[in-house]
Amino acid sequence: MCGLVGIVAKTDIAPDIYDALTVLQHRGQDAAGIVTCMGGKFSLRKSEGLVRDVFRQHHMQRLQGSMGIGHVRYPTAGSSGPALAQPFYVNSPYGIALAHNGNLTNSEQLTRELFQDDLRHLNTDSDSEVLLNIFAHELQTLGKLSPAADDIFKAVEAVHKRCRGGYAAVGLLVNHGVVGFRDPMGIRPLVVGERENDQGKEYMIASESVALDVLGYTLLGDVAPGEAIFIDNAGILHRRQCVEHPQLRPCIFEHVYFARPDSLMDGISVYKTRMRQGEALARKIRKVRPELNIDVIIPIPDTSRIAAQSMASELGIKFREGFMKNRYIGRTFIMPGQSQRKKSVRQKLNPVPLEFAGKDVMLVDDSIVRGTTCRQIIEMAREAGARNVYFASAAPPVRFPNVYGIDMPSATELIAHGHSVDEVRELIGADWLVYQDLDDLVRSSLEGNPDAQGFDCSVFNGEYITGDVDQNYLDRVESLRNDEAQTERRAALQEDGAVVGLHNDV
Repeated sequence: MCGLVGIVAKTDIAPDIYDALTVLQHRGQDAAGIVTCMGGKFSLRKSEGLVRDVFRQHHMQRLQGSMGIGHVRYPTAGSSGPALAQPFYVNSPYGIALAHNGNLTNSEQLTRELFQDDLRHLNTDSDSEVLLNIFAHELQTLGKLSPAADDIFKAVEAVHKRCRGGYAAVGLLVNHGVVGFRDPMGIRPLVVGERENDQGKEYMIASESVALDVLGYTLLGDVAPGEAIFIDNAGILHRRQCVEHPQLRPCIFEHVYFARPDSLMDGISVYKTRMRQGEALARKIRKVRPELNIDVIIPIPDTSRIAAQSMASELGIKFREGFMKNRYIGRTFIMPGQSQRKKSVRQKLNPVPLEFAGKDVMLVDDSIVRGTTCRQIIEMAREAGARNVYFASAAPPVRFPNVYGIDMPSATELIAHGHSVDEVRELIGADWLVYQDLDDLVRSSLEGNPDAQGFDCSVFNGEYITGDVDQNYLDRVESLRNDEAQTERRAALQEDGAVVGLHNDV
């Protein structure tokens, strides 16, 4: 999962892109990058780290131009390093930089095609570089010295025909404009907004509407599944549907965990969705365990807070903040390696003993992935004096890996994979465990936009909506994503002491 920004304005836009990326920091903490264009030249700064650490004043002073794109990276196959920071760049045709959120499920096939048929060299194993080169090749085949909006849209049409998976992208063409497009099922999010000042209209494309809000842009709406947006260097917005049969099937895990609650996605309020998740959980608890005594409901900060609040309200039970969060520790779900995740939980959360001592406590989290975090949190609750510790997940059991841009670990590392609910309860050490039902989760989101054809729920039901994911593919994913493979890759990089790929800097 990554965060994207693209802006065409009337003045230098690097500070605005920086501000937007800080708002989207929750979508990726591995690396960040900005590229701008002025006078026919790119200025690029990208590196590993948080936005605030990657960009210093002297970097920002050199990122000049009224067009630009930005990216915060979250690795989707366990790979990290300076060479994989985005945006990526190719010099032909025109000069194109591109940033990408998602994962191409036919990346291996496309890599072969690019080398054997398109005669293009790839410098990394990133599918984002694959997507950039596919787009660049399709533009080049048109043979235009100066591409018009129609040419951009023809290239995006060809991209959709060749690429499979979940993807949203923003691209910058030297002296020509900014393009944004979204996969034909809308799995990965993308929105567009406008802002007007004395000099005219300015446009912004971003992963979430909250990035528009903080910069004073008015949300025009979502980039539709299969649609492309092109803002030319004159500041004119062009839009076109680039596939024949688009479907709106967005990733439901955005609503569970990744998106900020103050964002709108596909017309759906993430905040209200999480409220409905908590209400549905409360109804299930009342139905299956009406005799259960709960003294207090406590969220696991931060993404479960809204669901826990609405659940407590529905049940008429006290809601309390029982854990204080150190906000300078990154998301544990994104942490590489099990040992680092274990260490970070204790660093990140500290219990308030008064809210636990002698009480029957219901802890609420957005989901249970590996189980490492919730097991330690339950231990912390008991150490703080809780009499009984119950656990509620606002999402169903996560039993299958994600292949569309979320680095869910291999199936064997998912605690619910191959285990019953009661077995998971024993493994995490809870006195009782309740999961959200998938139908209730889908209804919680669908209520916000009944026009959606459904959602990608593959991590819960194993149904991969692009239709091209088989067991062989999942086996390859597991070999890349399990903790042992990731540890070996990091050790190899440290031993080599070298950067694979080109790393531009300013």
